[in-house]
Amino acid sequence: MKIKKLYAVYFSATGTTEKIVRRIADGAGAVLGLAAETVDFTLPAARKEHYSFEEGDLVIFGVPVYAGRVPNLLLPFVQSGFSGGGALAVPVVLYGNRNYDDGLIELRNTLEADGFHTVAGAAFIGEHSFSYTLAAHRPDEQDLAVADRFARQLAEKAAALPAAPSEPAHVNGCDPIRPYYTPRDRKGNPVNILKVKPKTSDACVKCGLCVKKCPMGAIDPADPSNVPGICIKCGACVKKCPKGAKYYDDEKYLYHQHELEEGFARRAEPETFLG
Repeated sequence: MKIKKLYAVYFSATGTTEKIVRRIADGAGAVLGLAAETVDFTLPAARKEHYSFEEGDLVIFGVPVYAGRVPNLLLPFVQSGFSGGGALAVPVVLYGNRNYDDGLIELRNTLEADGFHTVAGAAFIGEHSFSYTLAAHRPDEQDLAVADRFARQLAEKAAALPAAPSEPAHVNGCDPIRPYYTPRDRKGNPVNILKVKPKTSDACVKCGLCVKKCPMGAIDPADPSNVPGICIKCGACVKKCPKGAKYYDDEKYLYHQHELEEGFARRAEPETFLG
């Protein structure tokens, strides 16, 4: 197929998904002789738009995995905010070293329902949004090398296709999609942190960066210590605060964070799917 336009499309609160999606798009573009256009729908204003694509487009589409799936508050926009128009798409997910569970196959299915034709898929690892030690500094150089190789193979495959595939790309996961992962304590009781919100220390200088970076628009511009909106625990305000003033102190949140850090300290490796 003749690929006419190339896109890097992503939601990326802390930058890990963006790093991988752009790396894949740029690598594919080098093979195809195309510069990737960017659609970053991380911030609320971007999710007020509708994005349409068409035959001849190749879209690298990335989201993070929360609790083993596409984030529940993001999923409705991914379902309604994009029209594939017969474009080729590559679902890409980033997860924090535990497992991507059904996140990749859910994203693949959603893109297919949006009118895209998926031709490949990938799951990469990024530093966990709850932690500075779990998958610290990933994606790293080893991950980027995998992304580069995948990008070349993807571009060659897309260019060699005689027509858009009639079947979705094969990726790992269960279909029907399983419920969101639920953390549990040592007695087997669910650990519910849905309503937990970040706190603000006296180090805050009210620069407003957390307000600007919050993907949910949840932080009060007049008082950054006030979080009246929904918090998805994405880590943007904590990891991007120049003064380190944002933090979580909820007992259940910290329990879950430490369980993840202790139980999933091994190095998980990226998985790519081109079949």
